[in-house]
Amino acid sequence: MKGLGSRKIILTGGASGIGRAAALRLGAEGCLVGIFDLHEAGGQDTARRIAEAGGKATAYRVDIADYAQVKAAHDQFESAFGPVESLANIAGWDAAKNFLDIGPDFWEKVVRINLFGPITMHRVVLEGMAARGFGRVVNISSDAGRVGSSGEAVFSARKGGIIAFGKTVACELARKGVTINTLCPRPADTPILQSFFGAGEDAARIADALKKAIPVKRLGEPEDYAGMIAMLLSDESSCMTGQTFSISGGLTMHG
Repeated sequence: MKGLGSRKIILTGGASGIGRAAALRLGAEGCLVGIFDLHEAGGQDTARRIAEAGGKATAYRVDIADYAQVKAAHDQFESAFGPVESLANIAGWDAAKNFLDIGPDFWEKVVRINLFGPITMHRVVLEGMAARGFGRVVNISSDAGRVGSSGEAVFSARKGGIIAFGKTVACELARKGVTINTLCPRPADTPILQSFFGAGEDAARIADALKKAIPVKRLGEPEDYAGMIAMLLSDESSCMTGQTFSISGGLTMHG
């Protein structure tokens, strides 16, 4: 894709799911990928796969909601490879629970990972991008943040929050050469969704019912989103900022 080759990118959540698929795609495009993930072994495995395919990647164990950890890993990456040119905020976590069945500890974990984490990443990375006059950012939200989702009240609130945050910062930094866009996958066959289904015959029935409700008659696969992530980090999207895109197999359709 235009302008993407050799770009230096930090990507969160690259140990599995959509994050891993995006990291592999970006590596194949020629990017140098820095993987930030709390799951060190998974991040290292993704970096190894990229290298085996002829690409370049390195992995760091990072709690993305911990400012000091993010800053240290960011500085280490830039010291080794040069200025960060793109950021992909993909890391996320949730569990299916009705709102009246959860309390502050659960809320805090969901918000810490899914909202404070991306905000921290922006604060650390965007300062250098703005000073240099160039940057591409893509945030992974969810259609849960646009239309809601039963069993995901706090998660939906967080997803709506990152959409609004991205639009606001995109407006603030547009004249600094930094673009920020948001992608909403829904529903995707990832570890989070699999945890919702559980196991056994009931899980199979739930999955089958969901597939029937989707116009394309299947769940999204992590690879379905990697191309759009790559495009939003490339110069193909240089005139796009503050936008929100759904990839839902037609389950949600917004004008």
